[in-house]
Amino acid sequence: MTSPSESRDIVLAFSGGLDTSFCVPYLKERGWNVHTVFADTGGVDDEERAFIEQRAAELGVASHRTIDGGAAIWNGFVKPFVWAGEGYQGQYPLLVSDRYLIVDEALARAAELGTNAIAHGCTGMGNDQVRFDLAVKSQGDYRIVAPIREIQKQHTQTRAYEQAYLEERGFGVRAKQKAYTINENLLGVTMSGGEIDQWQTPGDGARGWCAPRSAWPTETLTVHLKFAQGEAVELDGKALPGEQILGKLNRLFASYGVGRGMYTGDTVIGLKGRIVYEAPGLVALLTAHRALEEAVLSKQQNRFKPDVARKWVELVYEGFFHDPLKADLEAFLASSQRKVTGEVVLETRGGRVDAVAVDSPHLLHSRGATYAQSADWGVEEAEGFIKLFGMSSTLWAEVNR
Repeated sequence: MTSPSESRDIVLAFSGGLDTSFCVPYLKERGWNVHTVFADTGGVDDEERAFIEQRAAELGVASHRTIDGGAAIWNGFVKPFVWAGEGYQGQYPLLVSDRYLIVDEALARAAELGTNAIAHGCTGMGNDQVRFDLAVKSQGDYRIVAPIREIQKQHTQTRAYEQAYLEERGFGVRAKQKAYTINENLLGVTMSGGEIDQWQTPGDGARGWCAPRSAWPTETLTVHLKFAQGEAVELDGKALPGEQILGKLNRLFASYGVGRGMYTGDTVIGLKGRIVYEAPGLVALLTAHRALEEAVLSKQQNRFKPDVARKWVELVYEGFFHDPLKADLEAFLASSQRKVTGEVVLETRGGRVDAVAVDSPHLLHSRGATYAQSADWGVEEAEGFIKLFGMSSTLWAEVNR
């Protein structure tokens, strides 16, 4: 019986894009039996899903699997990310986090095939190679093959080389892949390459789900979201699985151009990385969840929680998805959500979304006082509080006049 280390079967995480399409003939020509896995998180339509399956067959893979990963990415990433409520460097909503689900599915397929060989289409300049490799290494003894990193040892214009390589073997390249790297999943769309990398104005082709301003509807969009212990459970009065709620939010808010941004980040490997991203559903979820949290968490919770959230986000962004500290931080985040139950009304007229109403049985609203309006304490109590609260500063001023 062939041992996993001797097997010539290899599992390739496959998206049908330029990089992973290149990997198939490259690996085959080096004696591998290539088995592709596409983890569909709900970010592609039926037409794109069919294209990916057709692309794998066209390239001559030994087998192809399409996995429905919507529930896994909701439970494994979206829930704790929304609990955290922070983007990377205060902005980027971690749309790359489906990579960890993809790794899990690739490893499961490798176990079925009895091989320890895993391949991916990450470059040697980006963050995804770190995420893929660390996620694989943290789960067992695997051989990792990265064809794009290999060709970068001899070729500086990698994408042009990949395109020529495929075309020489009779495989076409879609037009949008010539200028941009475009990734879609349930979380959103990321676009890089071309003028985006050069800090220039993105071209017309650098657009995913979000409608341009000229196409926004004229009527206001109003959406009701219900949360139970920090998790979205109902949309407009209808109970749905979380991944379906996110999918519907993507469609609703994308038509109003919500969730599109450009961002330059400090990458794991030290380079500056610029991308265009679109995350209409996540931005809507984050806006609603934050509004509810602000109203039901204590002052100390609201002050401290962002510190935990930023560390959790850094770990996920940098590839430490399976680090024990991430699990420790998630235990705190889960505890902080015990009273984050209620309903939020979201509203948009285009471009941005606002939480216009919040209702919860746990609203921290005093029956006897309203901020800046009325109070159930006396003037003397207020003056005494101010005196004691500012004692250190006023004492310093008196001594050092």
